[in-house]
Amino acid sequence: MYAIIESCGRQYKVAEGDVVFFEKLDVEEGKKVTFDKVVLVSEDKKVEVGAPYVKGVKVEGKVVANGKGKKIIVYKYKAKKNYRRTQGHRQPYTKVEITKIKTAAEKEAKATETKTAEAKAEKATTAKKEAATK
Repeated sequence: MYAIIESCGRQYKVAEGDVVFFEKLDVEEGKKVTFDKVVLVSEDKKVEVGAPYVKGVKVEGKVVANGKGKKIIVYKYKAKKNYRRTQGHRQPYTKVEITKIKTAAEKEAKATETKTAEAKAEKATTAKKEAATK
């Protein structure tokens, strides 16, 4: 199962367990991050494409680290004018480990499980009350 998400003006193909480098996100290390702009979800042979985004699908991840990339040298030069400038740049990034791709079907299944569990618990309590009154 994989998904294509949109974040920081780019699209990323992610799967559970992947480690992805995003542009700097305002999230501390160890915190969870949720991406709700999911463009496409592929589960086995079933592909779901959004217009523009797929409804009810979210991708969760955990921030592993914040850091800076390798230094890039920017060199400006103009011929015959004695103009030379050197400048370095390090792009900040956020390293995220994708933990889960939540689909709408999983949410519905979880909701039905909780409803059945609540119904069972309610039946058990009513049975106990009836037994106590007799």
